[in-house]
Amino acid sequence: MLQIAPSAYRRHAARQRNPELRSARAKRDEMLVAHIERVWEANLGVYGADKVWKQMNRESVPVARCTVERLMRRLGLQGARRGKTLRTTVPDRSAPCPLDRVNRQFNADRPNQLWVSDFTYVSTWQGWLYVAFVIDVFARRIVGWRVSSTMSTDFVLDALEQALYDRQPERSGALVHHSDRG
Repeated sequence: MLQIAPSAYRRHAARQRNPELRSARAKRDEMLVAHIERVWEANLGVYGADKVWKQMNRESVPVARCTVERLMRRLGLQGARRGKTLRTTVPDRSAPCPLDRVNRQFNADRPNQLWVSDFTYVSTWQGWLYVAFVIDVFARRIVGWRVSSTMSTDFVLDALEQALYDRQPERSGALVHHSDRG
Protein backbone atom coordinates (compact mmCIF):
# COMPACT_ATOMS: atom_id res chain seq x y z
CA MET A 1 0.00 0.00 0.00
CA LEU A 2 2.81 2.44 0.85
CA GLN A 3 4.99 1.20 -2.02
CA ILE A 4 7.95 0.36 0.20
CA ALA A 5 10.30 -2.44 -0.76
CA PRO A 6 9.83 -5.47 1.52
CA SER A 7 13.58 -5.58 2.22
CA ALA A 8 13.51 -1.97 3.46
CA TYR A 9 10.63 -2.75 5.80
CA ARG A 10 12.37 -5.85 7.15
CA ARG A 11 15.60 -3.87 7.72
CA HIS A 12 13.61 -1.19 9.61
CA ALA A 13 11.77 -3.79 11.72
CA ALA A 14 15.06 -5.55 12.55
CA ARG A 15 16.59 -2.24 13.73
CA GLN A 16 13.55 -1.63 15.91
CA ARG A 17 13.94 -5.04 17.54
CA ASN A 18 17.74 -4.84 17.87
CA PRO A 19 19.14 -1.29 18.29
CA GLU A 20 22.68 -2.61 17.72
CA LEU A 21 21.86 -2.93 14.00
CA ARG A 22 21.43 0.87 13.65
CA SER A 23 24.00 2.96 11.78
CA ALA A 24 27.01 4.45 13.56
CA ARG A 25 25.54 7.93 13.09
CA ALA A 26 22.23 6.96 14.70
CA LYS A 27 24.08 5.43 17.67
CA ARG A 28 26.31 8.50 18.08
CA ASP A 29 23.29 10.84 17.76
CA GLU A 30 21.58 9.01 20.61
CA MET A 31 24.65 9.47 22.82
CA LEU A 32 25.00 13.15 21.84
CA VAL A 33 21.31 13.89 22.47
CA ALA A 34 21.77 13.03 26.14
CA HIS A 35 24.76 15.43 26.40
CA ILE A 36 22.97 18.21 24.51
CA GLU A 37 19.86 17.98 26.71
CA ARG A 38 22.01 17.92 29.86
CA VAL A 39 24.04 21.01 28.86
CA TRP A 40 20.94 22.89 27.68
CA GLU A 41 18.99 22.15 30.90
CA ALA A 42 22.00 22.90 33.14
CA ASN A 43 22.05 26.38 31.65
CA LEU A 44 18.35 27.05 32.21
CA GLY A 45 17.45 26.53 28.57
CA VAL A 46 19.07 29.75 27.41
CA TYR A 47 22.02 28.26 25.53
CA GLY A 48 21.74 28.08 21.75
CA ALA A 49 23.56 25.65 19.48
CA ASP A 50 26.80 27.67 19.52
CA LYS A 51 27.12 27.76 23.32
CA VAL A 52 26.03 24.13 23.74
CA TRP A 53 28.67 23.13 21.18
CA LYS A 54 31.40 25.13 22.96
CA GLN A 55 30.44 23.69 26.36
CA MET A 56 30.45 20.11 25.03
CA ASN A 57 33.93 20.60 23.54
CA ARG A 58 35.14 22.08 26.87
CA GLU A 59 33.83 18.89 28.51
CA SER A 60 35.86 16.79 26.00
CA VAL A 61 32.82 15.63 24.04
CA PRO A 62 34.07 16.23 20.47
CA VAL A 63 31.23 17.14 18.17
CA ALA A 64 30.70 19.35 15.14
CA ARG A 65 28.66 22.53 15.57
CA CYS A 66 26.34 21.58 12.71
CA THR A 67 25.60 18.27 14.47
CA VAL A 68 24.60 20.11 17.66
CA GLU A 69 22.42 22.44 15.60
CA ARG A 70 20.75 19.53 13.76
CA LEU A 71 20.06 17.59 16.94
CA MET A 72 18.78 20.65 18.83
CA ARG A 73 16.42 21.38 15.95
CA ARG A 74 15.19 17.78 16.03
CA LEU A 75 14.66 18.02 19.80
CA GLY A 76 12.92 21.39 19.52
CA LEU A 77 15.50 23.11 21.74
CA GLN A 78 16.33 26.79 21.21
CA GLY A 79 18.39 29.33 23.04
CA ALA A 80 17.11 32.61 24.42
CA ARG A 81 16.82 35.43 21.90
CA ARG A 82 17.83 38.97 22.66
CA GLY A 83 15.84 42.07 21.95
CA LYS A 84 12.19 42.90 21.85
CA THR A 85 9.96 41.15 19.40
CA LEU A 86 7.97 43.53 17.26
CA ARG A 87 4.66 42.40 15.90
CA THR A 88 4.25 44.45 12.76
CA THR A 89 1.11 42.91 11.33
CA VAL A 90 -2.11 42.12 13.13
CA PRO A 91 -4.41 40.54 10.54
CA ASP A 92 -8.09 41.33 10.71
CA ARG A 93 -9.74 38.02 9.80
CA SER A 94 -13.16 39.67 9.53
CA ALA A 95 -12.03 42.17 6.87
CA PRO A 96 -12.49 41.16 3.25
CA CYS A 97 -9.31 40.32 1.37
CA PRO A 98 -8.67 42.68 -1.57
CA LEU A 99 -8.90 41.21 -5.05
CA ASP A 100 -5.77 40.46 -7.05
CA ARG A 101 -6.67 42.47 -10.13
CA VAL A 102 -3.49 41.62 -12.07
CA ASN A 103 -3.28 37.89 -11.23
CA ARG A 104 0.30 38.39 -9.95
CA GLN A 105 1.39 39.45 -13.46
CA PHE A 106 3.45 42.57 -12.75
CA ASN A 107 3.97 43.75 -16.31
CA ALA A 108 3.10 47.09 -17.91
CA ASP A 109 3.29 48.34 -21.51
CA ARG A 110 3.52 52.03 -20.67
CA PRO A 111 4.26 54.34 -17.74
CA ASN A 112 1.53 54.80 -15.12
CA GLN A 113 -0.36 51.71 -16.32
CA LEU A 114 0.34 49.69 -13.17
CA TRP A 115 1.60 50.79 -9.81
CA VAL A 116 2.36 48.54 -6.87
CA SER A 117 2.73 49.60 -3.27
CA ASP A 118 4.22 48.19 -0.11
CA PHE A 119 5.62 49.30 3.19
CA THR A 120 8.34 48.04 5.46
CA TYR A 121 9.94 48.87 8.77
CA VAL A 122 13.49 49.86 9.62
CA SER A 123 15.18 49.71 13.00
CA THR A 124 17.02 52.91 13.97
CA TRP A 125 18.75 54.09 17.14
CA GLN A 126 15.62 56.11 17.96
CA GLY A 127 13.24 53.19 17.37
CA TRP A 128 11.28 51.81 14.45
CA LEU A 129 10.53 53.82 11.32
CA TYR A 130 8.02 52.77 8.70
CA VAL A 131 8.55 53.40 4.99
CA ALA A 132 5.78 53.23 2.39
CA PHE A 133 6.49 53.39 -1.32
CA VAL A 134 4.69 53.24 -4.67
CA ILE A 135 6.49 51.78 -7.69
CA ASP A 136 5.68 52.26 -11.36
CA VAL A 137 5.95 48.72 -12.76
CA PHE A 138 6.86 49.90 -16.28
CA ALA A 139 9.77 52.11 -15.19
CA ARG A 140 10.65 49.97 -12.14
CA ARG A 141 11.09 53.21 -10.20
CA ILE A 142 9.69 54.55 -6.97
CA VAL A 143 7.21 57.30 -7.83
CA GLY A 144 5.99 58.06 -4.30
CA TRP A 145 7.24 57.40 -0.78
CA ARG A 146 6.74 58.43 2.82
CA VAL A 147 8.41 57.73 6.17
CA SER A 148 6.54 57.67 9.47
CA SER A 149 7.21 56.85 13.09
CA THR A 150 3.81 55.17 13.36
CA MET A 151 2.33 52.38 11.32
CA SER A 152 -0.91 53.93 10.12
CA THR A 153 -2.92 54.00 6.94
CA ASP A 154 -2.36 57.74 6.50
CA PHE A 155 1.31 57.57 5.62
CA VAL A 156 0.66 54.90 2.96
CA LEU A 157 -2.04 57.10 1.44
CA ASP A 158 0.38 60.06 1.57
CA ALA A 159 2.85 58.06 -0.54
CA LEU A 160 0.10 57.40 -3.08
CA GLU A 161 -0.90 61.07 -3.13
CA GLN A 162 2.72 62.06 -3.74
CA ALA A 163 2.91 59.64 -6.68
CA LEU A 164 -0.35 60.97 -8.12
CA TYR A 165 0.78 64.59 -7.73
CA ASP A 166 4.25 64.00 -9.22
CA ARG A 167 2.90 62.00 -12.15
CA GLN A 168 0.33 64.58 -13.31
CA PRO A 169 0.94 65.30 -17.03
CA GLU A 170 1.46 69.05 -16.58
CA ARG A 171 3.97 68.44 -13.77
CA SER A 172 6.00 65.63 -15.34
CA GLY A 173 6.72 67.51 -18.56
CA ALA A 174 6.22 64.38 -20.65
CA LEU A 175 2.98 65.51 -22.26
CA VAL A 176 3.35 69.29 -22.08
CA HIS A 177 4.03 71.03 -25.38
CA HIS A 178 4.87 74.72 -25.42
CA SER A 179 4.30 76.79 -28.50
CA ASP A 180 5.56 80.26 -29.34
CA ARG A 181 2.48 80.98 -31.45
CA GLY A 182 0.14 83.46 -29.89
